[in-house]
Amino acid sequence: METEERLNIISQVGEEIVTEEDLRQLLEEKKNPIAYDGFEPSGTSIHIAQGLLRAININKMTKAGVKFKMWVADWHAWANNKIGGDLEKIQTVGKYLIEVWKACGMDIDNVEFVWASEAAKDDEYWKMVMQVARNSTVKRILRCGQIMGRKEGEVQQASQILYPCMQAADIFYLKCDICQLGMDQRKVNMLAREIGPKLGLWKPVIVSHHMLMGLGEPPKSDANAIERSIDMKMSKSKPDSAIFMDDKEEDIKRKMNKAYCPEGIIHENPVLEYCKYLIFERFDSIQIERPEKWGGNLEFKSYDELESAFQKKELHPADLKAAVANYLNQMLEPVRKKLEESKTAKELKKKISSFEITR
Repeated sequence: METEERLNIISQVGEEIVTEEDLRQLLEEKKNPIAYDGFEPSGTSIHIAQGLLRAININKMTKAGVKFKMWVADWHAWANNKIGGDLEKIQTVGKYLIEVWKACGMDIDNVEFVWASEAAKDDEYWKMVMQVARNSTVKRILRCGQIMGRKEGEVQQASQILYPCMQAADIFYLKCDICQLGMDQRKVNMLAREIGPKLGLWKPVIVSHHMLMGLGEPPKSDANAIERSIDMKMSKSKPDSAIFMDDKEEDIKRKMNKAYCPEGIIHENPVLEYCKYLIFERFDSIQIERPEKWGGNLEFKSYDELESAFQKKELHPADLKAAVANYLNQMLEPVRKKLEESKTAKELKKKISSFEITR
């Protein structure tokens, strides 16, 4: 595969790439560069942004020749006081997440799962954390609070100040060329790019993927585009605004029926987003079933075609919602089946369902 073709595939994942020139040079120099994505095990349910979208993005990256390291950030979740700061429970959730990705069809052959708790046994890891801390100010670290799902003023525990230092160190400890995380992780990735040369190391390329919206109406604010995407992202703390990997067909229909989807509005419309980032990634077209009195069935063979029809009010929100619910259920049904058939997944799910969750 030629460099430009590989670059084009990765660009489909990256809503922002810092920088494209650095990425092109990396692809020319390395046949199999290493990318990483980290995840903080928390919560009793996994939503489709964590499950389906993450598998889609990683599979695109591996198609372009990238090898992946999935960083199971159990110590980070511990530092962030997730699941009451119970490390054993956090690790149980991490194991279940891995089972979910296997069921999603993630390209496991090109993915290595690495646990932060294993790195924590290595003195070299903590030396790297210290180097990051020595080259950062407290103010700069506090500004990275959003990587933990917290605003700057919400960072109150000393362990939460340690967290961004650990995450920046993760990149160099794992010897990663590419940081492939969500836009909400941008600040700490930029910190790593600045610190790398100071430590005699490299500048990692940042490929930030889109943050899938929740189903509710977007908040009214004057925040910039990145801050708004973080405010609008799908959240486990708002269960009715998220579609979860184990949601049944009736749950999906109920949630989608209530979703924010104003007629003719294409900007910040979560139902259209799911078409763009999920459904058209798995299906060649979208069929809209309608009674003849409302114009009969429709078929859209591209997202642009669908968006145009919706903007012209040729497609009603109710018809679009019904179709999206149907396609999401088709995507989730085989995942639910695999998880139900897996003894390991069932045992892990039973355990985490009993956990008391704290943010």
